[in-house]
Amino acid sequence: MPDRKLINECVHCGFCLPTCPTYQSWGEEMDSPRGRIYLMKALAEERAPLSSTVVGHFDQCLGCMACVTACPSGVKYDALIEQTRAEIERSHPRSPGDRWLRAMIFALFPHPRRLAIVVLLQLIYVKMGLRWLVHALGIPRLLPPRLRNLEALMPPVSARQLVAKLPAASPAKGPARAKVALLAGCVQRVYFPAVNEATVRVLTAEGCDVIVPPDLGCCGALSVHSGRDEEARRFARAAIAALERTGVSVIVVNAAGCGSSMKEWGRLLAGDPEWAERAEAMAAKVKDVSEWLAELGPVAPRHPLALKIAYHDACHLAHAQRIRAQPRALLRAIPGLELTEIADADQCCGSAGIYNLVQPESAREIGQRKVDNVLAAAPELLVSANPGCTLQIRMLLEERGLGATIRTAHPIELLDASIRGGDSSTT
Repeated sequence: MPDRKLINECVHCGFCLPTCPTYQSWGEEMDSPRGRIYLMKALAEERAPLSSTVVGHFDQCLGCMACVTACPSGVKYDALIEQTRAEIERSHPRSPGDRWLRAMIFALFPHPRRLAIVVLLQLIYVKMGLRWLVHALGIPRLLPPRLRNLEALMPPVSARQLVAKLPAASPAKGPARAKVALLAGCVQRVYFPAVNEATVRVLTAEGCDVIVPPDLGCCGALSVHSGRDEEARRFARAAIAALERTGVSVIVVNAAGCGSSMKEWGRLLAGDPEWAERAEAMAAKVKDVSEWLAELGPVAPRHPLALKIAYHDACHLAHAQRIRAQPRALLRAIPGLELTEIADADQCCGSAGIYNLVQPESAREIGQRKVDNVLAAAPELLVSANPGCTLQIRMLLEERGLGATIRTAHPIELLDASIRGGDSSTT
């Protein structure tokens, strides 16, 4: 069960309430961080059972960590919700449909080779006109909300995604300033290979020798955020071992959720005598790509990009890693680029790992607020540093018929376009 000491650090002041997306949606105390900590305390003191109703309140939490930023007492809600979800997965019997969906998600998403097969099936589904036919017949409206949302989230796919592969080693352009390893990721590697390619180009242009370990798989982020702690530990141990073999002092990550989880490897493996110190040492080397580039300083010249953009703060970058200024500084350094702020930019978009797959109605309600704020800013392009955020916001824009009007991109893609001096066309 959650750590009683961590639970008791909450003084129930309520500063977390206005920052919590689910409390904003429903105004329900038990769907706020403070209310969920009340429930954790009741469970720890055996005053309440781990019933389906109680589990529902925890399941409805996005894990966005906005409350961690807002809390004046420094309550470690991130650790508390992870511990609670691990206990739920160990002790609470889920419905057959819920078990099936979660099993499918974790049989696919942390495994890039399996995801590549899914891309092939999606390619057939789209290119043969099956998707057009399915929508023309109105079939998605007949599907359960979870399956309907899964189909709607499906990003554009191309044959290029089936063959995209990063080189194991890319030398620095000009004098070498550092040697780094890059996490290619799972969803990022398969669905957003252009982001990884842009990351390698920018890093080498800035004087980095880049290693992409071929045996580096999933970091365990999705698993740990969903309470599958032993699975997360297995992924983390394998990733740490692969990174140790590179001998690098910096590990660059371009997906916010992965970076925040990797920086917490020490906590995840704290009770493991063989891996605890190794996890702490490796976690200390992890840097988000914007964080690392800001530390490194620029050497590659930037060329103008005439664009009006808006930057969306991914929760696990802004709240979990406290990285806000660096991405904006990198973007503002591009000549000709106009960066406009979104209202409530650090509010969750509703993606939150697998949240939009298992809680689609709540995710959609939260996401619509985000899209309203994006539209009010009127950018030509929306920039986000997490693949899940990009998929969620793009889906909601396309539903409003605005997918071609407001494009989406990763910050590193714009930086790459500026360094290369090309146009600003992005996906």
